[in-house]
Amino acid sequence: MKRTNASTLEGFILLGFSDQPHLEMVLLLVVSIIYILTLMGNTAIILVSYFSPKLHTPMYFFLSNLSFLDLCFTTSVVPQMLWNLKGPDKTISYTGCVIQLYVALGLGSTECVLLTVMAYDRFSAICRPLHYGVIMHPKLLQQLAALAWISGFAGSTVQTVLVFQLPLCSHHMVDDFMCEEPALIKIACVNTTFLENELSIASVLYVVIPLGLILVSYGCIVRTVLKIKSAEGRRKAFGTCGSHLIVVVLFFGTIISVYIQPKSKYTGNYSKFLTLFYTVVTPSLNPLIYTLRNKEVVWALRRLVGRDSS
Repeated sequence: MKRTNASTLEGFILLGFSDQPHLEMVLLLVVSIIYILTLMGNTAIILVSYFSPKLHTPMYFFLSNLSFLDLCFTTSVVPQMLWNLKGPDKTISYTGCVIQLYVALGLGSTECVLLTVMAYDRFSAICRPLHYGVIMHPKLLQQLAALAWISGFAGSTVQTVLVFQLPLCSHHMVDDFMCEEPALIKIACVNTTFLENELSIASVLYVVIPLGLILVSYGCIVRTVLKIKSAEGRRKAFGTCGSHLIVVVLFFGTIISVYIQPKSKYTGNYSKFLTLFYTVVTPSLNPLIYTLRNKEVVWALRRLVGRDSS
């Protein structure tokens, strides 16, 4: 692909794991199974939260948002990935790459903010239980959810515009299986210091600060729970936070590894597997984590399935 102002419309080549054809066949099967499980699991969480009156609480309102977000997140990445894995055609159109980057960045940023909001919900429930119903009123829930979605896509708009203003090298070969910002920056034919600095600022705003707020929330939660004299009370309090904390560790752990590192380290299959983990694996684990550790969800799911069967 020759480099001209119009040639970028021809698209990109997503190299992915093309250097290991045997691995591509395995990934095609594994990712297909995980994607189906992701669709089923997150759809089940949304339906259970909607149809079970017992789950009409702030916690499950945010969990439904998280499940819907995960459905959109994986769908923005996986179909294109499966198409590229199944054969020699590794291309993605210029417009498709723009849309994929915009949607993936927006949803990823939204999830960072949403997980922070969910931590605030747990903080309010445990540290201020007597005022919880007043604090987390329906209007605030909608405002917090809107804040997560709007702020996520606002940042994505800025980042996407800046990335595609760069003059890219003529080969247009992206060393990843999706249009990921660090991989696109790597193929720019100009000094990318400004954009790398912008990426660092975005990482602070959407990763470091949210993670810091989550840690502060859990610090307050731990301090409050340790004051509970009953061992059963402490166990129950920690149990309500366990699922959320596991999701936070899985998601932020891989996000930090991909985005908060020098561009020179963004090489090899290591980074690709990290990206694969937080875009494909984590969304499939979220429903499993919440259902296995939450008796209310299991009860509501069994009730819904039983009602459908009858």
